[in-house]
Amino acid sequence: MLSNILIPVAIAYVAVLVLVFLFQSRLVFYPEIGREVVLTPQSYGLRFEPVEILTADGETLAAWWVPVDNARGSVLFFHGNAGNISHRLDYLLMFNRLRYSTLIVDYRGYGRSTGSPSEEGTYRDAEAAWDYLRHARLAQPERVVIAGESLGGAVASWLAAKVGPRAVLLFSTFTSATDLGADVYWFLPVRILSRIGYDNLEHLKSIRAPVFIAHSRDDDIVPYRHGRKLFESAGEPKAFVEMRGGHNDGFIFTRTEWVAQLAAFLDRHAGGQ
Repeated sequence: MLSNILIPVAIAYVAVLVLVFLFQSRLVFYPEIGREVVLTPQSYGLRFEPVEILTADGETLAAWWVPVDNARGSVLFFHGNAGNISHRLDYLLMFNRLRYSTLIVDYRGYGRSTGSPSEEGTYRDAEAAWDYLRHARLAQPERVVIAGESLGGAVASWLAAKVGPRAVLLFSTFTSATDLGADVYWFLPVRILSRIGYDNLEHLKSIRAPVFIAHSRDDDIVPYRHGRKLFESAGEPKAFVEMRGGHNDGFIFTRTEWVAQLAAFLDRHAGGQ
């Protein structure tokens, strides 16, 4: 009798494992959410230039260049796993007020960018954005800050480990996609099934630039302990800001005191201005 119950349950469980293994990218990337570009930086009174960036493997990325007169440097910003660049205008306004020009880019498959997202694909996108900033905008590495929120933090840390920027900013970011998956899907053998790593802890080992980490104790998607572990693993110099609010409303720009701490960090590590 018991076997009549357990066998169907076991079959269903195995079927779930197969589906997760085959389609896990759909559990990580959400380009279809908010695909439409709804606003532009002009909505906030910011000058901007729409640009297209060609990747090494032939994709075309939609991006915005938001310049500042007498800029103190440039920020290369990578957003999270849903929405597009038009949903991150508050970051652009914040960096503008701090007098940093910003390049913000949509990954392949997001917004108006071509292709389909993947971990390796986002890394190629990051390299293409860096090359654009260096060559089209003549930005020097010691004056470029690489920043990312949530999934974008993993893209940012991967790039920073390769190119040596002025500083790295990680907002609401996980230790690794595998660790986060194990937290969320605790009933599945995620560490066996996972084909998407985004290993921030590993990337941090190779980052020599100053690292700024901000995370909320109330984060309902990426637990606070992820941010703390990243901070503990980062080399000096480094700084941590404890925020409040959920994953989608605890952003650094929502409180002046958090922005002030970020500004002070960037001032301390001013690079080759």
